Amino acid sequence: MRPFIRLILGLITGLVAACASPAPQYFGAARQEVVLEGISFTVFTRETSAEVIRHGYLTRAERAPVPALMARAAEQASGCRVIPGAIVTGLPGDTGEARFQLRC
Repeated sequence: MRPFIRLILGLITGLVAACASPAPQYFGAARQEVVLEGISFTVFTRETSAEVIRHGYLTRAERAPVPALMARAAEQASGCRVIPGAIVTGLPGDTGEARFQLRC
């Protein structure tokens, strides 16, 4: 592949990876950026729920602590507590995006 094309593809990939769009039910929600243990998250919060999106690539081994970090990010951004066991992911075990029910 030509270096110029590789550069363009790399830039496009980087821009897409850096974007975080909320699910439709979180349009207009408060948005915060949170970094925990070197992992960046975007958190969208509503009154009783939060959506957390993880940024960046992680190997399978590096993903293990992510669900707990996502819960912490939701709590930090919202000022509320995550209801234990109230995590919903698009795919079982997904560490890229999760939603939490909050108790304020």
